Amino acid sequence: MGASVRPNARRGSVSKPVEVNPEESPRALFAYELRRYRVEAGLKQSELAERIGYTTSMVGMIETARRSPAKRFAELCDRALGLDGVMTRLCAIARWETVPEHFRDWMEVEQDATVLRSWDPLLIPGLFQIEEYARRVIEGEPGLTSEQRDQHVASRLRRKSILTREKPPVVISLIDESVLHRPLGGREAMRKQLDYLLELSQSPKVTIQVVPYSAESTSGMLSAFTLAELQGSPHIVYVESSARGQVLDDRATLMQITARYEAIRAEAHARYLSLQLIEDVRKQWI
Repeated sequence: MGASVRPNARRGSVSKPVEVNPEESPRALFAYELRRYRVEAGLKQSELAERIGYTTSMVGMIETARRSPAKRFAELCDRALGLDGVMTRLCAIARWETVPEHFRDWMEVEQDATVLRSWDPLLIPGLFQIEEYARRVIEGEPGLTSEQRDQHVASRLRRKSILTREKPPVVISLIDESVLHRPLGGREAMRKQLDYLLELSQSPKVTIQVVPYSAESTSGMLSAFTLAELQGSPHIVYVESSARGQVLDDRATLMQITARYEAIRAEAHARYLSLQLIEDVRKQWI
């Protein structure tokens, strides 16, 4: 059950409680736990705000998961509520501090996007990866310790919470046919991964289209990318690279990547043909 969060209302008016589901996202988990600890301490939002030196409206926005907490905010909450670093640890998760630094800004964008349009010529998109597949991909990253690999896998799996929340984004994913045949994690892992793609495709919010070998599409050979839309307008794009990805938001780049995406999609199978192809390849992994 989510916690009812009642933001400050004007005097004489009754505000409708905002339900925060802690399973919806790391940010929502922080919001839920902050309110729970504040209420247990017998404090109003205004009283907590005064103790930590923030405005009441900021506390309210963080408690309703409309803003991400700053590390300093979490540390002050721990101190004001007499907690042993609980909010600081939750803040690290909410701010995606366990993922590579260059990817953190994108995690915030992904959480708020209303539409995600992606293309991947080499791998199952990270948002769709099961644990076995994700672990094999991350194990290939040089220089990571065992603990860092575990953290990266856990963070990647947490991203999927946006697919099952009350109002998930529309996700349109284009993948190259070769991705279905590339063995990562073993035969059993590949079968389970393709099963998961088929399961996801049952959602009216998720569309998966496969670009076949026969398309000979060259538009997307250079890199994977994901376009994020907020309320109907292209807002930002994440572009993969061999060293580190880039988050870009200038209009010229957005227009260029959007045109490239549409060119790739024009070469893709229709949705029903794509799912049939995934099912056929899945049988090869049994």
